[in-house]
Formats: sequence, structure tokens, C-alpha cells
Amino acid sequence: MNKIIHRAKERGVAEHGWLHSRFSFSFADYYDLNKMGFGMLRVLNDDAIEPGTGFGTHPHNNMEIITIVQNGTLTHKDNLGSISTITPGEVQVMSAGTGILHSEYNHSDSEIVRLLQIWIVPKEKSIKPRYEQRYFEFDGNEENYITEIVSGKKNNQTLYIHQNASLSVGKLKPGKIKQYQNKFAGNGVYLFLLEGKIKIDENILESRDAIGITNTESFFVTAEENSEFIIIEVPMS
Repeated sequence: MNKIIHRAKERGVAEHGWLHSRFSFSFADYYDLNKMGFGMLRVLNDDAIEPGTGFGTHPHNNMEIITIVQNGTLTHKDNLGSISTITPGEVQVMSAGTGILHSEYNHSDSEIVRLLQIWIVPKEKSIKPRYEQRYFEFDGNEENYITEIVSGKKNNQTLYIHQNASLSVGKLKPGKIKQYQNKFAGNGVYLFLLEGKIKIDENILESRDAIGITNTESFFVTAEENSEFIIIEVPMS
């Protein structure tokens, strides 16, 4: 098993007054030759949008875009006719394909929206654009879990993307251990710790740290504290 650690303090930073961003990989004015992505994972942005502000209408193409809202309410509009709000527990998938125009806005007058934006390179170019959104009950009666929410395999339990990839969310209590098993043979895995403290082999990760794992089909996550994380599994080439 090969591993690479990305510490929270090493991420790119962008402060625009209305938008506060932390970049795991090179994006916009942040450029690091050693952080151009992780396999087919191109972008992982940790954003906070101030009240009454947002991203105006802008284009995307040939990218699978996943949005996960952690706090607040985000309003989405696009030229496909989709108008929706995204709240914690809801996940949005947008296949940009041949091209899509959309905007994202925080209409609250007091609450900051915190979200993750994840871009994955698709396996097919110039597909028909599409938009999908779903609410996931992550907690339920289970306090310790790793649950898949996005997949390149079509099924009724997950949102679909055009890539042999997967995205799972995890939550563990202190001392609990869970095994992650790859959904696609040969993929790499990028684990981003939202909060808490975990151990993978001898490596300790704290809030907003990340680890890229390759050359293995499974690994164990041990929680040192109450911990929440996402696991993004992607082809490496």
C-alpha cells in the first residue's frame, strides 16, 4: 500500500471577502506542480460562502461535479431548468458534458454556507448534461458506518456519475474500526477528514487532513475521536 499525506495547513488559500476557499489541488490562482489532482480526481475545494452572496452564472463542460453542503442552504439554478436548494444531508451531482451554465447562491441574511465541491474527470466526453440531487439519511440508527452515496455503477441507492468511481461518507466513534473495500479494482482512494482524528496504519490524520492511498484493494480506518470523513475512489489513469 502506497500513501501520500496532505495536511490541512498545506492547502491552497483564496480569500475573496464573500468566498473563503481551501484547495486540496491546484485551482484558479493556486498552483502546485505536485498537487495537480489524484488520478481522475481533479478538484476538492472546501468553500465557505458569506450570507447574501454566491457564484454567478458560469459554464462547465466535460466534468462530473459533486456538491456536498455541510452547513446552511445553497440555491442552485441551471440552464437545464433545474432550480433547487441543497441543505446538509443532500448531495448534488452535475454531469457537465457538452456544457452547462449554473449559479450557486446563499440567500440567507445571517448564515454562512459551508460546502465541498468535487470534480472528477469523466470516462466519456461530450455526453448530454444532467443534474441529480438526493437526500441521504447518514445517521439513522447506525453510529459507525461507511456508506456509499455516489457511484459509477447505476443502482437505486446512490447518485450516478460517468466514471468508474465512488464517493462514500463515514462516521466513527472513538475506538471504532471500519474496513473500506474498493468498489472498482485497481482504483486509488483519497480520504478527506472533515472533523475528528483517525489512524490509517501508522498515519494519524486530524481535521481537514487527507490521505491518498494506492496499490491496495482495502484498508482500515480507526477513530481516535468522534470523526467524519469522505472517501473518494477514482481510477488513477
